[in-house]
Amino acid sequence: MTHNALQSLRRHGPTPADAAVRLHAEQVTADLAAQRAKWANGFTRRTFIGGAAGVAALGAQLATAKVSFAAPGTQQTGTLVLVSLRGGLDGLTALVPANDPNLLRARPDIAVPASRLLSADRGFGLHPAMQPLHAFWRSGRMAALPAVSSPDLSRSHFQATDCLERGAASTSVTTGWLDRVLAKMGPGTTFRAISSGGVLPRSLAGPQPDKLVLDGIESFRLETRDGLRDRTLTALRALHTGLDHMLARQGTTAVNALTEAEKIINQGYAPAVAYPEGAFASRLKDIARLVKAGVGVRVATVEIGGWDTHTNVGRVDDGYLARHLAELSKGLAAFAGDLGDRLDDVTLVMVTEFGRRLEQNGSGGLDHGHGGAVFLLGGGLNGGKVHGRWPGLAASALDHGDVAGANDYRDVLAEALERRFGITDVATVFPGHTYRRLGAYR
Repeated sequence: MTHNALQSLRRHGPTPADAAVRLHAEQVTADLAAQRAKWANGFTRRTFIGGAAGVAALGAQLATAKVSFAAPGTQQTGTLVLVSLRGGLDGLTALVPANDPNLLRARPDIAVPASRLLSADRGFGLHPAMQPLHAFWRSGRMAALPAVSSPDLSRSHFQATDCLERGAASTSVTTGWLDRVLAKMGPGTTFRAISSGGVLPRSLAGPQPDKLVLDGIESFRLETRDGLRDRTLTALRALHTGLDHMLARQGTTAVNALTEAEKIINQGYAPAVAYPEGAFASRLKDIARLVKAGVGVRVATVEIGGWDTHTNVGRVDDGYLARHLAELSKGLAAFAGDLGDRLDDVTLVMVTEFGRRLEQNGSGGLDHGHGGAVFLLGGGLNGGKVHGRWPGLAASALDHGDVAGANDYRDVLAEALERRFGITDVATVFPGHTYRRLGAYR
């Protein structure tokens, strides 16, 4: 490369590679202008597409399997927030049948005493570490269901999670249930479906082209050298102009999303309440921020792991599970408090892949079980109540030593979709399942 050519490259970018992309985009812009003139005189678009294959290949680098967007224009009608408790939350520690002699016998070291429980409903109490959420329970914005399970009887995290997130017992169903929900909801905005974290969850897997993996709104920026941002955006737009291809549409919308996100970032954000430290609370804050910004969030997912408590569950005051429940509750309480009246537009469902065994093990922990607990937070609830069937903990009621799966998790989710989002054809979301309403939502 000659000295003059190198100097020319440096004027277009901080590195020769960056400069080459911008120069190529400028050439694409010029070529497209020429092609439009030819199209005006009868030159066909099909003829041009063959020569643009290289541009399409370059543009494909900007759109990955984790990011896809919907066309803007549709207003949000409420937000479904799915909180996944990875590892298998012990429902009998979070939602406790108070003074149950079977529970006390099976867990002499780790059962939560009835005197310490927060008042709930139907003889159940909440773990005292969930105190930050109790005000929402009392105000009717929170509810719970015990003995919830999937049709998968495996005690494998992978298999149970896969069944839960596919929303179907049959492995022939390959898409995630939330992907099918998006299909029922129809098109939306750039921020219509977000996964707050680093990966796209299995529940969102599928052909719907409108999902965004967002690992922090503040990090959703285009980083360039001073003075090159606008030229870079122009270059990126030019790479996709005139191409009738899915990747071109994704790339164009991705660039538009960067612009929209920058407006949100530049507005700043002062939450209505203080959030606790930690990744979980930070991700909830991002979701609340987007909901309050009115950018059309309809589906959001967030997860918090650490519920696989095989050893040292600990006692009610200072045990591991108590601390983890406190982290969960403080983050959710901040989220709900930050939303204020907007919480009525949110339908938050906390799910886990399975519950734990009734009996504690020799390490003061709890092994993989079956029926677990689901918690609901937000608007439209028959709140302050425990819903669904409760089989009890007598030996005759257990399922091979586990809490029986008396309530199907698909009924919980289907009811939320029906009552809160007007999706009445829930059989298309949960194929092979006959929906039975549980009464958790009005």
